[in-house]
Amino acid sequence: MAEQTSIPEPATDPWKGFRGVMAGTLILEAITVLLALPVVSAVGGGLEWWSITFLVGLAVAMFLGAGVQGKPWAMTYNLVLQALLIIGGAFMQLSILVIGVVFAIVWAFILFLRADVRKRIAAGLLPSQRMSGTS
Repeated sequence: MAEQTSIPEPATDPWKGFRGVMAGTLILEAITVLLALPVVSAVGGGLEWWSITFLVGLAVAMFLGAGVQGKPWAMTYNLVLQALLIIGGAFMQLSILVIGVVFAIVWAFILFLRADVRKRIAAGLLPSQRMSGTS
């Protein structure tokens, strides 16, 4: 009778820490967007009602998004916020565009990490998946 080997489930939830990374990234991005308000005010055309509304609204959406990282649509939400920041930066101020591009690189790295974690789980390579006492 052939023994069937299966890949064990991780003993701890690897996605819990990953959700924390995504939430922390959103919070840092929201703080950075809010800190850009004085820059937008001092450089270029200054702050208009629409630019204040856009930047503060986007920051609030990022803060709120940090709380929904456990949802299946969270990554899509994060990437839509990123696209809005880049598009808004293209129309508003170069400094906002730079913030958007820098955080787009961060989100691209997060996507890479997500794919790597999925691959490691499927292969049974996470430390919490390794069987103890086997040679």
